[in-house]
Amino acid sequence: MPVCQVNGQEVEFDAGMTVLQVCEQAGVEVPRFCYHERLSVAGNCRMCLVEVKPGPPKPAASCALPAGDGMEIFTDSEMVRSARNGVMEFLLINHPLDCPICDQGGECDLQDQAVAYGRDGSRFEENKRAVKEKYMGPLINTIMTRCIHCTRCVRFSTEVGGVTDMGLLNRGESAEISTLERAVSSELSANVIDLCPVGALTSKPYAFNARPWELKKTETIDVLDAVGSNIRVDARGNEVLRVLPRLNEDVNEEWISDKTRYACDGLKNQRLDRPYVRGADGKLKPASWDEAFTAVKDKLSGLKGDEIGAIAGDQVDVESMYALKELMNSLGSENTDCRQDGAKLDNSVRASYLFNTTIAGIEEADALLIVGANPRWEAPIINARIRKRWLTGQMQVGMIGETLRLTYDYSYLGAGTDSLKQVADGKADFAKVLKDAKNPMIIVGSGALAREDGAAILAAAKKIADDTGMITDEWNGFNVLHTAASRVGGLDIGFVPGKSGKSVADMTAGSVKAVYLLDADEINTEALKDTFVIYQGHHGDKAAHVADVILPGSAYTEKSGTYVNTEGRVQVSKRAVFAPGEAKEDWAILRALSEVLGKTLPYNSLSELRVALRKDFPHMAEVDATPTATWGDFGTSGDMSSDVFASPIENFYMTCAISRSSETMAKCTQDIILNAKAAEGEATGTNG
Repeated sequence: MPVCQVNGQEVEFDAGMTVLQVCEQAGVEVPRFCYHERLSVAGNCRMCLVEVKPGPPKPAASCALPAGDGMEIFTDSEMVRSARNGVMEFLLINHPLDCPICDQGGECDLQDQAVAYGRDGSRFEENKRAVKEKYMGPLINTIMTRCIHCTRCVRFSTEVGGVTDMGLLNRGESAEISTLERAVSSELSANVIDLCPVGALTSKPYAFNARPWELKKTETIDVLDAVGSNIRVDARGNEVLRVLPRLNEDVNEEWISDKTRYACDGLKNQRLDRPYVRGADGKLKPASWDEAFTAVKDKLSGLKGDEIGAIAGDQVDVESMYALKELMNSLGSENTDCRQDGAKLDNSVRASYLFNTTIAGIEEADALLIVGANPRWEAPIINARIRKRWLTGQMQVGMIGETLRLTYDYSYLGAGTDSLKQVADGKADFAKVLKDAKNPMIIVGSGALAREDGAAILAAAKKIADDTGMITDEWNGFNVLHTAASRVGGLDIGFVPGKSGKSVADMTAGSVKAVYLLDADEINTEALKDTFVIYQGHHGDKAAHVADVILPGSAYTEKSGTYVNTEGRVQVSKRAVFAPGEAKEDWAILRALSEVLGKTLPYNSLSELRVALRKDFPHMAEVDATPTATWGDFGTSGDMSSDVFASPIENFYMTCAISRSSETMAKCTQDIILNAKAAEGEATGTNG
């Protein structure tokens, strides 16, 4: 292993490492603006200059210089200090002195490094260059006079986001970052705000709202999709002001989707903050908790167990589902279901409903078949991982389903089940690609499994996995891509119909006389007019309109809860703020209701509930782990409909009660999705 010296300290390093990486390995800080470990090397800012011997008698850019055996590296010599001092002076020549009104203030790399490596004054007396602000969409605010042309934003949008909307125009003093006055059409676009080392790109919805030192910071988990991105919620008082990504190499690296970041303003709109009971005149009226519980008791006390049902929504924590399941069982009901979309999944074989490859495992795959899924909208973080692997040139992608604009090239095999059957029978060319691959994988979308023939589609996907060598002792390439944060957790604890239980489709068709909707809004509510509906949730969305009793619950930022993401990773969220008004945590509502019904649940605190949960399901205690699931028989072979596959998501920015209540997501829908459709219509000569 080669060895070099960093400021006199011997360091062993791997061949191919740059001087900057070697310095970091030695624990020596090297300032930089343009370099980022997840992006290509640009060498624009020249802030990372070091002195190298043997080498040229001038400072060298450490980010672009390969380290050599026997090299001597100096990061704090007089030459280096003078060079960094000069570079910082040049970077500040055109930078406006507007730190007091800049949203980046207090968390700005330029501020920090100007203090550490800059001069105490400026010798530049000419007029500063001013640059016109650019339009980049409803999420990214631009003050381009601050830009130092590090090109991090351009490289991110191109390399990670997979779009070419951002670029550098002109040369020299006239150089400008631009999108040609168009919105950035990436679901990850706002990550450029985190990457920008100065205040050139800032958050438009968050503009002038707060300073970072005013905010209470809570590390928690996102639940707007099934990825379980690690996030930090920043709040002031009892209001969530922004959501930022947290580093987790195994899940979201350091990126989050725009919906995860900006749907948080929906947390303060259309909130349920008190109980309601529908009166004799058919109108919902405010009530006390006692009155609401009494109304529920009066209705349920005259019903048999099989006349009562419960449906869990897409963002419910495991503890609340566990408590509701226990309550339903105590009432003699087996009518419980966490599959709002009617997905043909059961919990008999855990590997049948997991993303078994794991998100990080995508980087080891060399062939991928996507069936009935749109990863770009259903899981942008997973889509970015697929692109990351595809960019290496070591993975081929095949697609069965809609023709989509993904961020990587793919072989289009067909739109429906006929193409899936051909691959399963080994007749399609891509079947050979999968067989020849060392680590092949398949991703089955939740939309494909929610069809009437979902069980047959699952069986066909399993046959492909078995026949093409996807299942070995070291590798499991069978993956289900969920869109609901609560789905895997619900299946894990058996929140599915019992032997004689009724499914979501049965319950929403009027087969029960009373149904308990736990934050369940994505169901067909039209057939519930003759059913007594108890809705426990946090927004006045679809289900609340048909409810007879409304019990106000807590959103994901207002409670601590356990969630299991699509790959089976158990994660625990933390409360960042309190629920508004009289709203309470979901498990606490169920515990109080059980006492009124005479079926008191045996726990008085969240910790006691978790003890009971983890006793019944020990893997719930294995936080941030992805234990290997045992492979087995699942799916039901049968005829498959010839209907084409379709993604369950029609609008990426509005998929749940929170995002539908978000003004920012409404602007994204208007400015990005609708305008893009209009542009497509103009290009093809049709009307949008």
